[in-house]
Amino acid sequence: MDDAIGSPSLDLGAHLPRLTARGVILSLLVSNHPARPTPAQIVRAAGVFGIKESAARVALSRMVSGGDLTRTPDGFHLSAPLLERRQRVLHEVEQGTRPWNGEWEIVVVTGTGRDPGDRAALRERLSRLRLAELREGVWLRPANLTRALDLAAEPVEVLTGSPVRDAGELLGSLWDLPVWERESRRLLELMDLAESAVDRFTVATAIVRHLLTDPVLPQELRPNSWTADRVHAAWGAYQEEFVSIPEVGHTN
Repeated sequence: MDDAIGSPSLDLGAHLPRLTARGVILSLLVSNHPARPTPAQIVRAAGVFGIKESAARVALSRMVSGGDLTRTPDGFHLSAPLLERRQRVLHEVEQGTRPWNGEWEIVVVTGTGRDPGDRAALRERLSRLRLAELREGVWLRPANLTRALDLAAEPVEVLTGSPVRDAGELLGSLWDLPVWERESRRLLELMDLAESAVDRFTVATAIVRHLLTDPVLPQELRPNSWTADRVHAAWGAYQEEFVSIPEVGHTN
């Protein structure tokens, strides 16, 4: 990363993946939807995040040819499937919760003989629902989320129940909470250190990926030291910061 662009004394290249032109452009277009920014506006905004003009224009061309973007006389807009996926990801970051009554959601995979692709797709879907696998084919979590499971078309049996086993021990079998907490603290520290637009965007992108793996525990089951709320707050604050950047706001 260019030292002239990054924050002084902070080498994020040693901590996080580098930004890509495609990732920056997607974030710009999602944040400004339904506006249709022109190529010049996108290139100018991407430049704020260290993306060179040539790289931005190549990425735009590839995204159009790949069907990710559609170019119209008044500018670019995301394809409907890609926009839906990106907005779904942002929605999944902030999971709605409800008071926990001690029950757990239990999903047992009953189908057999499915091809690897179908099995992988089901595993991904269950993970996105914030369920965790206790053993092969058995997924569960505390029943404190407001989202619906919507698994009627899947080869699964959905149950609710209360385990006899200590809830804290069970959580340890489902998620590695100390590892998740360490990563939370690392990202919060990096965001505190990040000063430039490039570095803050880089850390914020990593925060989104991290929050998509948040087990979203009820208060009763959270470890004594648990920074999930602080990480969510950091992401919320950055969203406001991102759209307030003049070059970003002026793409709409």
